[in-house]
Amino acid sequence: MLERLKEDFAAIKKRDPAAHSPLEIVLCYPGFHAVLLHRLTHRLWNAQWRLLARWLSHLGRFLTGIEIHPGATIGRRFFIDHGMGVVIGETATIGDDVTIYHGVTLGGVSMNQGVRHPQLGNDVIIGAGAKLLGPIKVGDGARVGSNAVVVDDVASRTTVVGVPAHPVAILRNLKEYVQSFDAYGTPREDAAADPMLDEVEHLRAMVKDLQKKLAATGKAGGKKAGTGS
Repeated sequence: MLERLKEDFAAIKKRDPAAHSPLEIVLCYPGFHAVLLHRLTHRLWNAQWRLLARWLSHLGRFLTGIEIHPGATIGRRFFIDHGMGVVIGETATIGDDVTIYHGVTLGGVSMNQGVRHPQLGNDVIIGAGAKLLGPIKVGDGARVGSNAVVVDDVASRTTVVGVPAHPVAILRNLKEYVQSFDAYGTPREDAAADPMLDEVEHLRAMVKDLQKKLAATGKAGGKKAGTGS
């Protein structure tokens, strides 16, 4: 238990520069509180004390604003940053060293009794407001940008954004990736962000080209009208 707490403190301090001490984390981090409570409720759930587990998880939701079903399986060093509005469904699976931000939903879209929630690998980062729906698989090292809606599998070390989410970058250098951390699931200083910037510049160029063509068409039309009079 003490080893797990030390891991949690180290993981939070590594991923959040606002965390200055273990005491601050214990007192002021609702994501930390929610994870601790889930470890208890998950044990109760597996021991068939399911009503008690659900009641305690409901109490945790009231206290933290984070809803984690006691049936969800969560790995080590899981960090929920800010946390308000996070929802994690019953059959969701989360690997080690995963980070999610406020407003994230790991939801189900069917009434099946089997796996119906997302399955996350290790080292995944999910940005604020993202919705991952259905029994999709998110590979190791994947990044999901803020407010993305993900309904299909995400390959390992791939960044997805948008509605519906689509890939925009692949983190090719695994060694550099392991040493990096992309807040909110969006690389900002890595070359992996280049495709997004290139796409924006391409769209800007297209708009300017269309504006020039429209302006030229308007001038040509005005000259013809003047000649005819």
